[in-house]
Parts: sequence; C-alpha cells; structure tokens
Amino acid sequence: MAGAMLTGLGLTARAELVNGIDAIVHDSVITFQEVDDASARLVDQLRMEYANQPDVFRAKVNQTLRETLDELQQRQLILHEFQTAGYNLPESIIDEQFDEYIKSKYGDRVTFTKTLQQEGVTFEKARQDYKDTFIVEQMRYKNISSAIMISPHKVEAYYLDHKDDFKEEEQVKLRMIVLTNAPETDTTATRKLAEEILAKINGGASFADMATIYSQGSQASKGGEWDWVDKSVLRKELADVAFTLKPGEKSGVIETPGAFYIMQVEDRHDAHVKPLPEVRDEVEKLLLAKERTRLQQQWIDKLRKKTFIREFAY
Repeated sequence: MAGAMLTGLGLTARAELVNGIDAIVHDSVITFQEVDDASARLVDQLRMEYANQPDVFRAKVNQTLRETLDELQQRQLILHEFQTAGYNLPESIIDEQFDEYIKSKYGDRVTFTKTLQQEGVTFEKARQDYKDTFIVEQMRYKNISSAIMISPHKVEAYYLDHKDDFKEEEQVKLRMIVLTNAPETDTTATRKLAEEILAKINGGASFADMATIYSQGSQASKGGEWDWVDKSVLRKELADVAFTLKPGEKSGVIETPGAFYIMQVEDRHDAHVKPLPEVRDEVEKLLLAKERTRLQQQWIDKLRKKTFIREFAY
C-alpha cells in the first residue's frame, strides 16, 4: 500500500520493489515495505506541503526514505549489540512494562486487542516491537545519555559565542480597544464611537473597563490586555504609534482598513540580550542535545564497523 502510493511520482521502481530487501544488518532483513510504513506519515505531510511542487516533493520523499532506512539500520545495530554483548533482560520486566503501556494508552487489553485486529497486527508482533523499542531506549541511555556532563564553563562559553541568538526585540505591554468596521462601508459612526470612548478615558474612565464594554477584539474580556508584544507582531500602523508611547500614555484614534484602534502602553522593554542566568537552562539543554547527537553518532559508527551491513540499490 505505502509503496503503491508512490507510483506515478517518479518512484515507480521503488513501488515495484516494495516487498523486496532494502538492507541487511547482520542477519536481520529490512524490507522496502518496512521503510515505507515507517515513513508513511511524514510522506503524507510532505504530499500536502509540496502538492504543487512535484520535483521538491520527490526529493523530500527520497531524503525521508533515506533517513528512515538509517534509523531502522541503527535500531538493528543496537539490537544486535544487545544480543551479542551478554546483556540480560528478564521477560517478566517486558511483560510488566508492556502491561503498563497498554493501560496508559488503551485503557485495557480488550481495547488494545481490537485495535491490533483492525491494524492487522498480532499481539505477539506488538509485544516484540515493544520489547525491541524498550531495549533500544535502554541501550541508548546506557551508552549515551548517562555519560553526558555539561560543565558551567561550556554553558558560559556557548553563551558568549552566540549572544545574538538571545537577543530580545523591543517590547511593549499593551491594552487595546478595537472597533471593527465592515469593508467599503461608511466609517463615520465607528469613528465617532471611538472618539467618544477616548474622551471618556481622557476624562478618567478606566481603559480596561472601556475595553471590556466596547472592544470587539479578541482580548476584550481581559480588558483589552495584550501583555508583552514585539514590534513585528503588530501591523505597521499600530506599531509605528505603540513604540513611540511611554508607559501610561495612550494613543489617539488610529484608523486602519476595517477597524479603529485605541491603545495604551502599560510598560515597555528596550531591545536587549537576555542575561546568562535567564537562559542558562536553555543553553544547557541545547548543549546536551548536541552532545547526545555526537555521542550517538560515535557509538553507531563503532557498531557499524563491527557489524555486516548491506544495502540494495533500486
């Protein structure tokens, strides 16, 4: 099915080989069908995203299939390492973990079994897939995750070398009253109402109360509060005014196609670089991810060197 849907997109040769062997890792076979099934969701997303760009779609699909094959090869390499390195995993642990998985995702075994039947998958196959995934995750943790340490010095060095990544635009904290006006209709009445509202505010009425009563904007129930916004978030006519106001100041009535606005700036932040204490956790997570990727590739490369792998061109 997955292979057949690629027919007519320049991937006919692959569709014809869908039940053939894509690769062998030690004595484990990876078929074209397995690769297509594992990448089916991504291919569907690509089809929608590049519906009018068949050449780009074809290239993206080929890249996805290549990456999926690599992932399946890695999975088999890790499973082979588990089998040959003398590790032991009692079946009772798998049964316990599998039962917890069924309860958390499906509620009970009856529902899970019905789902498997609809998908044409046996219970034994589902359990084996779960076991393999569990082994792969544990092996990755043992060989990669548990070995990673990111020192404060590395965090600080990365921050200093990438300060531009932590720049914050100038921001204002806004309240806004929005009065909409149907396109190509007389705006006189809407403008008059906006001016009356502004006069009430200038006379001492609460901006938040006026926004709650009159605004037709999405934030009306919150007294027109928009919280903090970057200049790039607002349409130009509004941004040109909002970012000239000081905290506590109000705009006049601003007319745009389809609406009138009144704004009040509650507070403002100048453009700045976030300080290290504010982004330390973010930097550490980024460095952990980079180091995890590096160590995984290093580990997989070692496994590749000592394991027989053969790929079949199509």
